[in-house]
Amino acid sequence: MDEIVRQALAKWPNVPDCYGWLALDARGMFRMRDAAAQAAGARGEVIRHPALLSFIHRNYQQNTDGAWYFQNGPQRVYVQLEQTPFVARTDPAYGFVAHDGNPLSPLESIWITQEGRLILGASERIAMIDDRDLAECLPKLSLGNRPMADAELLAWLSEEEGELQFTHAGRKLTVRRLREQDLGDVLGFQQNPQPKS
Repeated sequence: MDEIVRQALAKWPNVPDCYGWLALDARGMFRMRDAAAQAAGARGEVIRHPALLSFIHRNYQQNTDGAWYFQNGPQRVYVQLEQTPFVARTDPAYGFVAHDGNPLSPLESIWITQEGRLILGASERIAMIDDRDLAECLPKLSLGNRPMADAELLAWLSEEEGELQFTHAGRKLTVRRLREQDLGDVLGFQQNPQPKS
């Protein structure tokens, strides 16, 4: 957390939390959801300003209830997650890098949804692989120590027969199946934080 944010929190400790105004989409883009976007159920405008994005990334945290937020000075701005708290891209140097630019390592867990989305677990970070990088990751999947074709993966997703593995950095990780609607409950985060009543 930035020192200026710590100072603002100390100076104004009782600023109300903000809900619904900030979202993280499935490609790792933060979106500003003004009142009109919220009323229309729209995704909101992508935030592109480099300094603002850097500030958000440095002050992006999780509370004890699994809700992710951006500490904007004295105000906690809760983030609606389209999928997971982080979105990962492939990277030649690190293997995977989260949307905030930090490497995801070492990988500890991997899941796949019935829709074929890969979810990575590294330390306290849960990240879905950006769909634009998914094709690069699929050849790393194997079933019974042999590469699998797309049709075999589709069959495994519906029947889950045999041990699906993902090879990364010379290690094989067992891939667990996960229903998309259970992401937050199983992996310990809130996709749509709401004020406590």
